[in-house]
Amino acid sequence: MQMVERPWGVAAYGAANAKAAPDLARVRFRVIRLEQTPSEAFASASDAVRDVRRTLRDHGVSDAAVERSQLGLTSSWEYGTPRKFLGYECKASFVVESGALDDVQSLLVDLVAAGANEIVAVDFDVAGKADLRAEARRRAVGAARRKAELYAEAAGVRLGAVLHIDDVDPEQVRFERYRGHGGGDEASPEDLAPGHVVVSAAVILGFSISRD
Repeated sequence: MQMVERPWGVAAYGAANAKAAPDLARVRFRVIRLEQTPSEAFASASDAVRDVRRTLRDHGVSDAAVERSQLGLTSSWEYGTPRKFLGYECKASFVVESGALDDVQSLLVDLVAAGANEIVAVDFDVAGKADLRAEARRRAVGAARRKAELYAEAAGVRLGAVLHIDDVDPEQVRFERYRGHGGGDEASPEDLAPGHVVVSAAVILGFSISRD
């Protein structure tokens, strides 16, 4: 049996989601070339990088929206007994952001044709992620307050002032015990709808009990 050793008021957990249609695509890819000498590897990768940059500009992707690593060089081996030297691998990694979502498929096709031989990931996001997260937090506070008001009403008391606010990572395992009680927010069928970016937030609010 759980006992409240120092009763002080009402605590309630609230969780909520905020969602928006994506307006940004983030593409991660690499240019990798394997040649027998370092100079050949650098030259081959450099040619491919130039073709990739040209392709990005053709698709309206500005240089400011492109992050690229410097060309790196490593020795490549085929492991076995004995291991076999394959050559020198030259690699450049790219992260590209584009707001032209309808052009992503065509962009990927052209990037591969230009020399990008490893597509790492394609993620869809929203540019205003901070605003979306702020909205989720406001909704989580509202959910916690509604739950606390319901408990207070059922107990025949009134809520007083907020005494405590605890920001919670909804994915944190140590708050699993709260999730079993539900977030207190109304669920929407669109919360898990494909094609949306969903941001979650959670909070624990502590209220005093009004003595008026």
